[in-house]
Amino acid sequence: MIDSQIYNLFRKGSRTYFYSSIFFPSRVRNNVFILYSFVRKADNFVDSIPQDAESFYKFKNQFELSYKGTPSDDIVIESFVSLMKRISIKKEWVDSFLESMEMDITKHSYENLNESENYMYGSAEVIGLMMTRVLCLDDESIHSARMLGRAMQYINFLRDINEDIALKRLYIPMDILKKYNLTSLSIEETGAKKKEFAGMMRNEIKRYFDWQREGEKGFNYIPKFLLIPIRTASDMYRYTAGEIYKDPFVIYRKKVKPSIFRIFFRALINVIEIY
Repeated sequence: MIDSQIYNLFRKGSRTYFYSSIFFPSRVRNNVFILYSFVRKADNFVDSIPQDAESFYKFKNQFELSYKGTPSDDIVIESFVSLMKRISIKKEWVDSFLESMEMDITKHSYENLNESENYMYGSAEVIGLMMTRVLCLDDESIHSARMLGRAMQYINFLRDINEDIALKRLYIPMDILKKYNLTSLSIEETGAKKKEFAGMMRNEIKRYFDWQREGEKGFNYIPKFLLIPIRTASDMYRYTAGEIYKDPFVIYRKKVKPSIFRIFFRALINVIEIY
């Protein structure tokens, strides 16, 4: 039975991941919940308004102590450290994740794609690497896991542009904005340069699709009974990208995300197609 705090952190954190993960077998599902509750809790500290940097650094320190053997009273940390040691999640992956979370406190924009990719490695690609351990996949799956994580993170960047403005963050590289004669992604500027903004968004969504296709090549490494949640989540990100591609300005009006019904329906279709 999964702890209620772990369950609620994951449920409130990501509709797509949470409802897709329901289709994992119970043992795998519990491990997925533990993993995502840990990353969600850290992310919540740096994404709150105002940012709770003090709590983030306390969380980071508690993790380090727990990993070295000093018990924490935080069930999320203790469960994750136990999971790390049980399935051999590398400490360096967790360190990279926490470094990217810290960048959300100290860094507010990215000059080029290399800088953004460095952030995405820690914020998303390493989660894919951890999932290869949760799912007991061979090392051949590692590249695909990284690319799928990167793709999903990038569409989140595009989807959440308006939210990130409120957090004084810009993840889309500045040199890409300059290519389209943009200096910011505020609604005032993009509204005055609609053609440029729409062109930028659609070209960056094409970049996302390239990374997603590369990531989905790894589906061949995943057993059928574990593939349904992964494929469903990827399908839902494709849906989100498609909605934004049709109307790039939708990101200023609402947060584009699939309905629970759409997630379950897609999962059902995947069950039929996979089996």
